[in-house]
Amino acid sequence: MPSILVVDDEDQIRQLIRETLEQAGYHVTEAQDGTEALQQYRVTPADLVILDILMPNEDGLETTATLRREFPNVKVIAITGGSDMIGILNFLDVAKMLGAHCALQKP
Repeated sequence: MPSILVVDDEDQIRQLIRETLEQAGYHVTEAQDGTEALQQYRVTPADLVILDILMPNEDGLETTATLRREFPNVKVIAITGGSDMIGILNFLDVAKMLGAHCALQKP
């Protein structure tokens, strides 16, 4: 069963993503921020990391860069939300430049 690490500081977002992916047949683990995500991934790598960009402690951009440096084959989907469309698009573009395979805006 493919495994996915979902990283978001918002409990409701993590829960929604986890439930959706589990219903689709994926094994899902969770982390609340980039620091926790890196600790988990180093012990148990996942097939995919879905990672929020704006989080406390280590944000998603830093985490993406660290994951790609330590694990060049890691697959990352960066996600972000908010009301500043220009800022969101810039974050998504930076995430792709840092190695995210895909960058999506949260609904």
